[in-house]
Amino acid sequence: MNTYNIKKERGEKRSEYERRSISKISRWILHSSLFSLLFLFCSCYNKENREEILKVYNWADYIDEDVLANFPKWYEQQTGKKIRVIYQTFDINEVMLTKIERGHEDYDVVCPSEYIIERMLRKDLLLPIDTAFGKMPNYISNVSPYIVEQIDATSNNGRIAHHYAVPYMWGTCGILYNKVHVPISDTQTWGTLWNRKYQGKLLMKDSYRDSYGTALIWAHRKDLETGKVTVPQLMNDYSPAAVATVEKELKALKPNIEGWEADFGKETMTKGKAYLNMTWSGDAVWAIEEAGKVGVELGYEVPKEGSNVWFDGWVIPKYSRNPKAAAYFINYLCQEDVALANMETTGYVSSVAGKKVLEAMSDAEAYPKPVNLAYFFGEEGRSVHLNPIMYPDSSIVARCAMIHDAGDHTPEVLDMWSKVKGDNLGGGIVIFLLAVVLALTVFVAIKKYEHYKHRRLSRKHRRRHVIKVKNE
Repeated sequence: MNTYNIKKERGEKRSEYERRSISKISRWILHSSLFSLLFLFCSCYNKENREEILKVYNWADYIDEDVLANFPKWYEQQTGKKIRVIYQTFDINEVMLTKIERGHEDYDVVCPSEYIIERMLRKDLLLPIDTAFGKMPNYISNVSPYIVEQIDATSNNGRIAHHYAVPYMWGTCGILYNKVHVPISDTQTWGTLWNRKYQGKLLMKDSYRDSYGTALIWAHRKDLETGKVTVPQLMNDYSPAAVATVEKELKALKPNIEGWEADFGKETMTKGKAYLNMTWSGDAVWAIEEAGKVGVELGYEVPKEGSNVWFDGWVIPKYSRNPKAAAYFINYLCQEDVALANMETTGYVSSVAGKKVLEAMSDAEAYPKPVNLAYFFGEEGRSVHLNPIMYPDSSIVARCAMIHDAGDHTPEVLDMWSKVKGDNLGGGIVIFLLAVVLALTVFVAIKKYEHYKHRRLSRKHRRRHVIKVKNE
């Protein structure tokens, strides 16, 4: 089996916005002006030109370079038309969303996370994916029914999600641990994160969504045991009581936390400087492989109380100017050979399930204990030898659920998150400070305007005085 080298840093700084420098804005204005002139004076510009361009917006290091480079040739073979790919990357979901929602950027195909897909559906920002490919097979059908079921949970406003989105990569959230310092029994429960014997040895993902779900699951562990609540219900409870509970639990956890990390956690774990890390399965695979090279033994477990599954998927924004090529691009990525190439490059697990993928990923020598992956591959995956971190057993998946978008509750959750981390004074005070800054800005602007008016009146007075003297 191929050795995987994870390049993608799946940092979920979910509520930040892109900051553009003045130089970038200047370049944007210049480019926009040149484009406008070209549009006005070049009679050869027409709709057909845009149909020969596909604008792709994706996470950094999240696709194989050869896969991307080979698409134009494949597209021409299928359609008889040429295509040029314009490829851009983002590292924050909200940056992508803001460009499309507010800037009406004409990206043809983008790859957001599940909660952003849900938000885009709710805000009517997506086009349905046309799967009428003529004589070409519909490779989108290669996506695992389990993953399709997960994405359909984001359906809303009468829109069935899998008509608008095709899952790309997926994984779980769990505990990466140092086997020398942490017994495997400790990793079977989220309570280990709160255990004071690991004070100063814990790293937490700087992700409010994952931390939120983990805290609620741990706080209501007894209710889960009795069946009073379910994991999906808990992780998607954004009531005031739930938010308050999460704040209490996470503040109690802080003495154990060495740091909140978006990408350095796995590297710190490979050096043996931390013993525990709440992280994602893809990062865990990378860390375990790299740590093994330097004699540090790491493991990964999904606690018994339950956790979350996440996925990223391809969608076509409503402002796309080439939805046909976008649909073909998505179909192209769902071929098994292409999916395997992307997995080898990124280290993450493709949503594509098929015999070829199953055979390529199987390794009885490396993974002697079989796992039940019938939920993903069908009956052929009932007892197979695959990496259990990348492909969790059905018993693990059964206690996991997807975290939905917080929707209108997002400001309250983010306010709580800022209080927990202590990296600002809370959302309310931030709003107050912003209001003060705005007021000062307006005040300065008024003063400048008054000064301008005063100077203008003074100049008029001087001119009148000069004219009067000349007349005399």
